[in-house]
Amino acid sequence: MGRHVLFEADEPAVRAAAATVDVAHTWLKAPVEPEDIRPWLPRGWVVDEAEAGHLMAVDLTATGPVAPDGYTASLETDDGVTYVRVRDAGGEVAAQGQMALLGQEAVFDKVVTEEAHRRRGLGAFVMRALADHAVAEGASLGVLAATDEGRALYETLGWKSHTRLAACIYRP
Repeated sequence: MGRHVLFEADEPAVRAAAATVDVAHTWLKAPVEPEDIRPWLPRGWVVDEAEAGHLMAVDLTATGPVAPDGYTASLETDDGVTYVRVRDAGGEVAAQGQMALLGQEAVFDKVVTEEAHRRRGLGAFVMRALADHAVAEGASLGVLAATDEGRALYETLGWKSHTRLAACIYRP
């Protein structure tokens, strides 16, 4: 299981990327409308409309975020991926996210706030903590793939949607 993200989407690029996959449940995301990518996919690939989203970006700035009252945060980097985890008073993970640096770009991924902890600023805190770390490491641009639900949060933090992002999964 893995994930491939194409920065340009045309039929030859999509076909070439899909042809390299032989593991079920591998994702391919590309900046194209979901209905446009469908005819380019080889047998075994499915467009997952529910996972389609938006390619978003922002010029990164440091903000010095502080975890909301009642929560503690940790930041660790392992094998090139930086993780932020926010825990409640009982030690349970309430929110988390991850980011990897690719030169001056930081790719944000898997930002999640648990249902019982939503609407408390935890998602914004995770994004800002990851951004601060990225800036400290020399990154200047943040990039992410957002769901429709996540897009609203990211826009409040200054992120801009640049194009739709088709999500395809290999199910042989």
